[in-house]
Amino acid sequence: MQLSHRVILAGSAIGMPVLFAAPAAAQTMDVTVTIPQLKVAEYHRPYVAFWLEKAGSPARTIAVWYDFDMKDNEGTKWLRDVRQWWRVSGRGMKFPADGVTGATRAPGTHKISFTAGKGALGALAAGDYTLVVEASREVGGRELLRLPFSWPPKPGQTARAAGTTELGAVTIAFRR
Repeated sequence: MQLSHRVILAGSAIGMPVLFAAPAAAQTMDVTVTIPQLKVAEYHRPYVAFWLEKAGSPARTIAVWYDFDMKDNEGTKWLRDVRQWWRVSGRGMKFPADGVTGATRAPGTHKISFTAGKGALGALAAGDYTLVVEASREVGGRELLRLPFSWPPKPGQTARAAGTTELGAVTIAFRR
């Protein structure tokens, strides 16, 4: 049996230019979420779910904040109170979900980043998407915000929405 090997050298011995397609830098989506400080008698940190919707594709959960460290995984029983997310994506998940679930957040501004091709964001096909952010709070209300964007994003593309009760400002910014 004879094996044949071919070596391809980059460059040219006769001065002809050789063009290489450099891999595109990974695109990162930064999501900034403000959880407002509410003046209520009994305050509980909200459960918050983040997911992507694209027409003709199943919803993709990219983050869920809940009480994941409760004894006997008790925090999961209130996940269904994040109703819209639960219906489109949550009920089919196993918790905790590595790289997706995390602790609830205190009032303030929080930033989470997702890199294309990695983790919960994974590979995204070109098209129009909506980032949906839903918050639900025990002895409180619920709120849902939708932030449309296009993929791949144009340079400087951002999306903004502002809640009125359980969520404050939510912003998406893209960077390389």
